[in-house]
Order: sequence, then C-alpha cells, then structure tokens
Amino acid sequence: MMDDFTLYPREEPFDPFSVMLFKALQVVAFLFFIALLTISPDTKEGKIDSKAEFIITMDWPDNHPDDLDLFVQDPLGNIAWYRHREAGFLTLDRDDRGGANDFILVNGRKIPSPIREEIVTVRGIVAGEYTVNVSHFQAVTGLPVEATVKVQKLNPTAQVIFDDKVIVNHTGDEKTAVRFRVDAAGKVIDVFRRPKSLLETFRNVRANGADIDPKTRVRVLR
Repeated sequence: MMDDFTLYPREEPFDPFSVMLFKALQVVAFLFFIALLTISPDTKEGKIDSKAEFIITMDWPDNHPDDLDLFVQDPLGNIAWYRHREAGFLTLDRDDRGGANDFILVNGRKIPSPIREEIVTVRGIVAGEYTVNVSHFQAVTGLPVEATVKVQKLNPTAQVIFDDKVIVNHTGDEKTAVRFRVDAAGKVIDVFRRPKSLLETFRNVRANGADIDPKTRVRVLR
C-alpha cells in the first residue's frame, strides 16, 4: 500500500508463515531433484549393459506358419538348440515354433503371436570357431522361406559382425548362415560362410554308438 507521499514502501509487511512455507517448498524441490539424480543411470552412447558377449538372432516373416530352428555351436562342440537350450556359455533364449502354439499371454488370455524370431546369447568367451545354422523343421506352406540372421558383439560396444539372408527350401533343409572366429579376448578375427552341418554331427554321434544326453538327440517329433 502507498505511504502519505503516494510512494510504494520499500518493503512489504513481514509474514513469517509465508516465508516458512516458501522455504519448505524449496527444500522439497531440492530433495526431489537429488532423488532423480540418484535413480537415473548415466547415459553412455554406444554402451549396452548386458551380461552377454554376443547375441544371435534369426527372424522370418511375421505370421508365417513354417517352423524354423536356430542352431549355434561353440568351439568346444557345445550346441544350443530347442532340445538343449543351455550348452556351455550358449543359451537359446527364444524358441519360435511358427504357427504351432505360438502364443503370448495378455491379461490371462492366449493371443497368437505374429513375431517369428529365435535368439541365442553367448554369455562367455571361448576362443575358437562358432557356427550358426538355420534348419527348416516344418514346411507347412511347401515354399522356400527367407530368414534373416544377425550376429552382434555386445562388449565393450555394440557391433554387428554379420547380417544377411538365408533361404531354406523344404522340411529338413539346413543351411549355414555364418561361421566366425574369436580370440581369447573376444575379438572377432574371421567371418566366413563355408557350409557345415550340425544335424549331421548329431547323426554321426548316434551312428558311433556313443552315450549322449537325451536332450541332444536328433528330433523326430516335437
């Protein structure tokens, strides 16, 4: 309010309650800011926080009824596939059966999944050669199927070392997508596509009469 000389006073009347309320709001805002800094991780471009060293994916057209399988062999001879999902450092994280019982649960209801994808992760480094194969388990359509296979090295930064197409033509068809070599430090030193049958490896083991894990027998039926 104005004084007797129609001038505004230099200071408004002091209100202790308003001052305390304003200070309290400042403290709350400051604590909220500190909490955000605590829970928000630092963003590092190009970095991936993952326990895996490599991730190998195979996908084919959405809603396709055919069943394709991904096989990965490590330098020690371990093979990850649908009947042996963990082998050494290899893990088959997703087994996709095409149009057969491929569902996701949404609010307790089974809904057909359109995605056709299989994923294998490599969770440790073993020096030597890795083989990635695609097998056409069931050709419902009777037509060739084009699959995309990608191999990514995750540490210390994400790096695609292979990304290409593979065509399988009929039930039982097996194609080598890629073979690659790594050194003891996990560095990829060679990438090539010379064919190598992993299903034939299973058959040879059976023919020799060796004792094998039932999980690694060649599949006849699902």
